[in-house]
Amino acid sequence: MNSIKALDRLAGDSSSITITVHIHPDGDAIGSGTALMSYLTECRGKDAVLVVPGIVPESIAFITENVPEGRILEYGLDPEGACRRIRESDLLFCLDCNSYSRTTPEMEGLLRASSAKKVLIDHHLNPETESYSLVFSETEISSTCELLYTILKRMPDIGGKVENLPLTSLNALMAGMTTDTNNFANSVWPGTLEMASELLAAGVDRDAILCNLYNSYRENRLRLMAHLVGEKMKITPQGAAYMILDKETQERFDFQEGESEGFVNIPLSIKDVIMSIFLTAEEDRFRVSLRSKRGISANRFAMEYFNGGGHEMAAGGKLPYGTGMASPEDAEAYILKVSGLFLKK
Repeated sequence: MNSIKALDRLAGDSSSITITVHIHPDGDAIGSGTALMSYLTECRGKDAVLVVPGIVPESIAFITENVPEGRILEYGLDPEGACRRIRESDLLFCLDCNSYSRTTPEMEGLLRASSAKKVLIDHHLNPETESYSLVFSETEISSTCELLYTILKRMPDIGGKVENLPLTSLNALMAGMTTDTNNFANSVWPGTLEMASELLAAGVDRDAILCNLYNSYRENRLRLMAHLVGEKMKITPQGAAYMILDKETQERFDFQEGESEGFVNIPLSIKDVIMSIFLTAEEDRFRVSLRSKRGISANRFAMEYFNGGGHEMAAGGKLPYGTGMASPEDAEAYILKVSGLFLKK
């Protein structure tokens, strides 16, 4: 309760509030960021803006469709405006992002140097708590959206009444929680189902959210998925499945940011696959997504071999070219080596 009082006081005393999330934002990041921004502007009358490292992926842009113009700044489109906003803020929120290093290098420097009060709301392991004035960290929860939901319900002006929150916030929270649980397939806790029930009772149209999330893709995404699973996916003798989305394949299918969301989960439907590894080629590194079945730590695998981390069975990281492998072409050999070592432990 003391933390809620402190948050209420910080919000009340602040005039310029900026919310940021992790780079390559997913539904949980955009959902929680949009929900908090809408609460602060509509319920508290605050000047609040969501600054997104990179851009909002087209596949989840529907979450922000009712947000007034100017309330979301995309660093990938307007880096100067995004950085200026951070400099001018007297309260900073970091959501779904356990460290400023998970933004962009320029944003990280500005966030660390800022004299503003700073609040962390996150559900990942190993949060960088020393960087914040106030921390809300809970790992045994489905998503940052669920954590934020419990916080907002306890705010004095909401008083536990979900219907007092803006519908934009409620829809964003449902969308983010749905994506981070893979539509209730993993990381589901009793509170997750309670949250879903309360949001439905408050007027959230879950059918519309599901349609936007799972039935509104471009044709190219389905053809890319078929190509990766049908022709690119390989499985090691130890039960590690892996797919590599290289630059050539990205160009062939006109790949857009966010369109590979969920691909890493597909191989786990195979009985003998115990871990799934998905690499996406970027300019100077591979972005890494990892999923595992119970008893196999994707988090430890990410920390040991991919400069990352996350949750026990869902983690991510990065693999710079020239680190552990001489070139992008050596990625497969690296995966075979490290997965073999890890799964023999």
